[in-house]
Amino acid sequence: MIERLIFMSTARKKPPVTSRPKQKETINKKALIWIGVAFGIIVVVMALLLSLDV
Repeated sequence: MIERLIFMSTARKKPPVTSRPKQKETINKKALIWIGVAFGIIVVVMALLLSLDV
């Protein structure tokens, strides 16, 4: 009986495997979007400075 209770309690503690990769993918997508936006802003600012000869 004790072995059965131990087995059931350990089976409940396992987190679902499918939720972990989804969270990592969304974090990576957000990071890529932020890097892309920052790079785009830098390119636009540099183009404006070069065109205005500043």
